[in-house]
Amino acid sequence: MVKRNVKFLLMMSSALIILGVSALAFAQTDASATVDAVAVAKAQSSGWIGLAAGLGIALAAFGGALGQGRAAATALDGIARNPGASDKLFTPMILGLALIESLVIYALIISILLYTKM
Repeated sequence: MVKRNVKFLLMMSSALIILGVSALAFAQTDASATVDAVAVAKAQSSGWIGLAAGLGIALAAFGGALGQGRAAATALDGIARNPGASDKLFTPMILGLALIESLVIYALIISILLYTKM
């Protein structure tokens, strides 16, 4: 259990470090440059929109994969304990997997809509 917590903390801290370093990509240009304020605002907002679209689909895919893995593991565990119930477990499992995947597809559509706003 301790190894699992350490692994999780290491993963989360590395993700935060990567996000912190990537903030440098959104740094403004020097003040002496004569750039239109509207163009600067649009460039900054498009960067944040791109980040939101990428993180949105990444989190949705991660959550969907985690949910599908748990659903399949639980169904297979139930079938292993009672092989006669495989017919009764198969259809609800497939329906549940389809509903989980539909949420990921909704997140993909939202990310595409955000990407087209850039």
